Amino acid sequence: MALIVQKFGGTSVGSTDRIKNVAKRVARWKAQGHDIVVVPSAMSGETNRLIGLAKEISSNPNPRELDVIASTGEQVTIGLLAMAMHEEGLKAKSYTGSQVRVLTDSMHTKARILKIDDQRIRKDLSEGNVVIVAGFQGADEHGNITTLGRGGSDTSAVALAAALKADECQIYTDVDGVYTTDPRVVPEARKLDTITFEEMLEMASLGSKVLQIRSVEFAGKYKVKLRVLSSFQDEGEGTLITVEEDKKMEQPIISGIAFNRDEAKLTVLGVPDRPGIAYQILGPIADANIDVDMIIQNVGHDGTTDFSFTVNRGDYNKALGVLETVKGHIGAREIVGDNKTCKVSAVGVGMRSHPGIASQMFRTLAEEGINIQMISTSEIKISVVIDEKYLELAVRILHKTFGLDKEA
Repeated sequence: MALIVQKFGGTSVGSTDRIKNVAKRVARWKAQGHDIVVVPSAMSGETNRLIGLAKEISSNPNPRELDVIASTGEQVTIGLLAMAMHEEGLKAKSYTGSQVRVLTDSMHTKARILKIDDQRIRKDLSEGNVVIVAGFQGADEHGNITTLGRGGSDTSAVALAAALKADECQIYTDVDGVYTTDPRVVPEARKLDTITFEEMLEMASLGSKVLQIRSVEFAGKYKVKLRVLSSFQDEGEGTLITVEEDKKMEQPIISGIAFNRDEAKLTVLGVPDRPGIAYQILGPIADANIDVDMIIQNVGHDGTTDFSFTVNRGDYNKALGVLETVKGHIGAREIVGDNKTCKVSAVGVGMRSHPGIASQMFRTLAEEGINIQMISTSEIKISVVIDEKYLELAVRILHKTFGLDKEA
């Protein structure tokens, strides 16, 4: 018998029929003798609908009241799911985040979990109940309802698994695991049996939408065993996300090819090559609440240098405007930008012990006539910025070059 936390996303509980299917799935696990805690999201589209209602009232909703509104989506789901489990003959109790006492800070709409009181959950489990806890939400020390930001239900589930010292945290979604790349781009992409926390964190941060980044960080920090499974398939082991030492001896050098279409590049040309210039450029960008991804500064000549960085495409015009306002102050010759770029990355812990991966990647792209505009590396990843029109070609050829289309 094991203690298992199961998280079901919005598409998994997107209708009453799907909620009934979740109840049947939980009943099968319960019949095997396991203790089960379920963390559902709001029904698909519901959070957007609620936020839309708020914005019909106010163009800039009060964050505290917005959390009160947005948190109700999960409250509906947990009640319906508890009823569906009762229909399956299960004992079940539902709780909001504040009832369980998921204590968070007071940063409304993007709160962070500080502590979870697990006593009520453990008592209900000992009495044979399936415990259903609303994802995405908690309460601060003053009792105000808070929400954890987009994808917060994943984080709720992992945090509960950590607090309860669960044997496994299962994330049910609309895919049956983590793939070597997006199967919609590369039909030959394979589902991975295992992947390390480090690799999954890189994949998530680089564009893979299977898991929310904060939940992977949380799982890695507290050593929570994570498994990604499909809500719509009864068979299959999914993908286990675990520590590196748990992996088999001979693993592929590269585990996956990640990509992000939403990249835009900005370049500040001819700025004085002096200490502090990077801060003078990026400080105003940070003050405008714009996240910067990759950064490159060219070797200076004639006392000037060129400075390039990437931002999310949605922030491109805003960033361009910020740079234009500081152009004269920093002494730049020109500001240029390109919002038709993308980022393609090779990820794998095997890079640590296998030299030559970067040169192999660069050669492969060159042979296809794909120009690399920017490069960023870490111990387990190599990322390049290229023209968006070459994205799918680059992903396909790199996937093949590194043998990801073949069974390990």
